[in-house]
Amino acid sequence: MQRIIGLETEYGLWIEGLAPGAMVEESRALVRAYQGRYASPWDYSDEDPRRDMRGFSVPQLTRDPEDARFDATGPRYASLSDEHADRILPNGGRLYNDHGHPEYSTPECLSVVDLVAHDRAGSHIVHQCALRRAAELGKELRVYKNNTDYHGAAYGTHECYLSRRSVPADTLIAALLPFLATRQVFSGAGKAIIEGNGRVQSAYQISQRADFVSVDASVDTLHRRPLFNTRDEPHAPDADFRRLHVISGDANMSDWATAMKVGTLALVLDAIEAGCSAPRALADPVEAVKEISRTRALDTRLRSADGSWTTPIRLQRDYLALAHDAPSDLPERQWVLDEWDRVLRDLETDPMRTSDRVDWVAKLELLTRFAEEDGLDWSSPVMMSLDLAYHDISPEDGLQRALEQEGLMLRIADDDAVQRAAAQAPSDTRAFIRGFLVDRHAEAVRSASWSRIEFFAGDDVMEFDTRPLVNGSLARLNSELAVCTNLDETMAVLSRYRASDRSKE
Repeated sequence: MQRIIGLETEYGLWIEGLAPGAMVEESRALVRAYQGRYASPWDYSDEDPRRDMRGFSVPQLTRDPEDARFDATGPRYASLSDEHADRILPNGGRLYNDHGHPEYSTPECLSVVDLVAHDRAGSHIVHQCALRRAAELGKELRVYKNNTDYHGAAYGTHECYLSRRSVPADTLIAALLPFLATRQVFSGAGKAIIEGNGRVQSAYQISQRADFVSVDASVDTLHRRPLFNTRDEPHAPDADFRRLHVISGDANMSDWATAMKVGTLALVLDAIEAGCSAPRALADPVEAVKEISRTRALDTRLRSADGSWTTPIRLQRDYLALAHDAPSDLPERQWVLDEWDRVLRDLETDPMRTSDRVDWVAKLELLTRFAEEDGLDWSSPVMMSLDLAYHDISPEDGLQRALEQEGLMLRIADDDAVQRAAAQAPSDTRAFIRGFLVDRHAEAVRSASWSRIEFFAGDDVMEFDTRPLVNGSLARLNSELAVCTNLDETMAVLSRYRASDRSKE
């Protein structure tokens, strides 16, 4: 299966002189500062975050009381799309406000290289919006690609993977929990504090999200967050597919870490869907997440459900072996397998050998150098500020971006690839259709979502259902669309691909 993959990134926002409660409206204002071509509104009709892949729906999602307090501030809006300030972009992605955070969702991709470029394009787009909003306010404004405000509040970087519904939900959960608990050894973004239970402790740990993982599996995303999110919104034919929605991963600044975080999980899914038996289960996956992150001991002993013992590196090697023996259509399959093996060997030998690609190691090396040169203790507020600066998306001010510019961290998507991704959708997925319509016919778009696009065709509304267009390349359809010179030609092409007409309401 040619698996659709995507990322959804919430950004942290700081504005000089403004209290946290003001960020809800400022996030909307930042999104509205986008000056490129776009369409709106977003169609929420296919979204049901309370639906659980285990076969039931919950009455309501749990909410963090602190988040609810901030969400209650500010003006009321007539619709969800107005509240979110939705911008559907010519590259097939989406820019919007989510609970006081600017959020960028990449278009659907088939390649991890394409995904890295579109992920970085999101940071570029958000940074340009931030510059315009800062000029409007006359205040300093910072945007961070991280997962915590260092005061107990967390926000997410979510991964999306098309997956086969033929794998029972319980089988999928059991197979992925040990992987999700241990992949932080190469995908963690690092954090200079430990948070939880209303307390903050000065100590460097591997993962930004570990402190906020509370349960093994649930449909919740905003409070009592799970290691495995069971939300069931496929945005594809329901009988055949799910959308695996992973919320426990860190926001990565490193191109390599982003590619490996997604690439390894895509290969593990290929193995599970091929019927391969997953490695041993952990006795307590949530405790394992926290222990690995906080001790930074990559050889720490983890108790398995059968009473035996393993380590994070050993478990990852088990998953590597699983993926190595399974077929996959991921274009970068061999690269991911090779890099997976290399990083595990380097981590076993000396974790600092991975500082050119692993975020938590690069940040640790950088902060340690600052501490030694300036005589700083890890409890110093300066260390927390430096931690944040690592995640600053500004090319001029971000510390991780400076490491890249000095050639000290690997890049996968160069500046040209990022600029192209900011303007153009992938040519081989359904995102091209959405992006093409926005780029060429934004004024005709009535609404859009991951599942469908509605646009005005004279006195009628044409609805194009994109849910079936998920398994395989759409290069042929997209190449036909690319040469259309007007809306009539576009409609004719789409009509040949499961389009349906209905009268305008």
